This record gives sequence, C-alpha cells and structure tokens, in this order.
Amino acid sequence: MSRKPRAYWLAKSEPFKYAWETFVEDGSTYWDGVRNAEARNNLRTMALGDRVLFYHSNEGKEVVGIAEVTRTAYPDPTTDDERWVAVDLKPVRELREPVSLATIKQDPELEGIALIRRSRLSVIPLSREHYERILKLGRTRG
Repeated sequence: MSRKPRAYWLAKSEPFKYAWETFVEDGSTYWDGVRNAEARNNLRTMALGDRVLFYHSNEGKEVVGIAEVTRTAYPDPTTDDERWVAVDLKPVRELREPVSLATIKQDPELEGIALIRRSRLSVIPLSREHYERILKLGRTRG
C-alpha cells in the first residue's frame, strides 16, 4: 500500500503561549485548542510525516521552524466536546533565518498563500511550492 504524497501545513502559535524554543525543549507536543471548524478539518486531514511550518503569530509574525506530524487526529484532551481534535508534532529544524509576514506578503511567488487570504485561520494548508519557497527565503533545507 502506498502512502499519499506528503502534505504541507502552517500552524500558528503565539510565542507567549507556546514558542518554538519551548517546542524544541519539549521534543514534541500535541497541537490542541483549535476551535475553528476549518482549522479542525485541516488537523483531521494531516497524515503521518506531513510537514508543518511553525509560525509565531501576533508577536513576531514569522515562520521560525519546521515540524512533522507524528500522530494523526485524535480527541482533543483539553475539551470533552468530541468535535475537536489534536495532532502530535515533533520539531524537525529551526529556519536559519525567520521569514516574516511582511516578506511573505511582498514575495510574488507567495501570492495567493492562505496565510494572507485566510489570515485568522490557525492551521492552514500550503502547496508544496509555497512551502519550498518559504524555506528558500529562510535559507533552510526541507
């Protein structure tokens, strides 16, 4: 049985709540607390091995690292409401240079990226091309 092609995502975290540095120290985490139906559906779609860009929202507003999905959707442990799910992630690597939202907005190759179109969504899908472009801007290999 062949695995579906790897998918790419961007997940936002406010650094004062859960920063990249804390994620690296922890070695893994569960991505919980998503309370938007579209973002939840994105979590449900994630597969083992999918890559996730870690984005510091509100403060910093920049992509700072790459994570990988290590456990697919399961009931969110922070609520009894069965509609909500979490996934497990592990850090892969920090970007050599963070990629700011301003840089993303100015780059013609990133036109149409969901980070701009759906700016309030906490978990968004990325095309492979957008994922690779952000890594290139961050001087980082995927």
